[in-house]
Amino acid sequence: MPPKTKEKGRKAGAQKKKNSGADVEAESRLRLVMLEKELLQDHLALRRDEARRAKASEDQLRQRLRRLEAELEGAQSEGKAVYAEMSRQCRALQEEMETRSKQLEQEARGLRGQLETCQREAEAAQKEAEQALRERDQTLAQLRAHVADMEAKYEEILHGSLDQLLAKLRTSKPQWDAAVLRLHARQKEQLRQFGLNPLDL
Repeated sequence: MPPKTKEKGRKAGAQKKKNSGADVEAESRLRLVMLEKELLQDHLALRRDEARRAKASEDQLRQRLRRLEAELEGAQSEGKAVYAEMSRQCRALQEEMETRSKQLEQEARGLRGQLETCQREAEAAQKEAEQALRERDQTLAQLRAHVADMEAKYEEILHGSLDQLLAKLRTSKPQWDAAVLRLHARQKEQLRQFGLNPLDL
């Protein structure tokens, strides 16, 4: 019998060992499950934080997008206003340029007409000046010829007059010489009467 007891004891010991091994295994599984649960809870908490941050970022991005859209609309309206003003100014400048161009064309036509008139007047004045110069040259030539003719005549008259004068002088020279001698003798006589020697003078 005792051997049976030993067998029973062995069986009971073995069963106890099996039970304690199963408990350890169950406990380790429980710990593992608890760790996995905690890990999953931490992971879930991290996910929630990330989701909250993503939501906050999304809200900020939406607000920024709304601000940017508002700025874009303002810029677009301002750009439209600037474009409209630039278009208006461009049209005004084009109209002003067209008006100025027409004025300049009219002035150019008027100036061309004045230039043509001045050119015609200058040509006429040049022709008149050339005609006047020709007439002056002709007049000068006539006057020179007349002066030369008059000089020849005067020279002829002068020579004739001088010849006549010389002839008269030749005929009157003996009379003059006699009169001079008489006058000279009279003056000598008068000087002697005053007691002067004519040779001393």
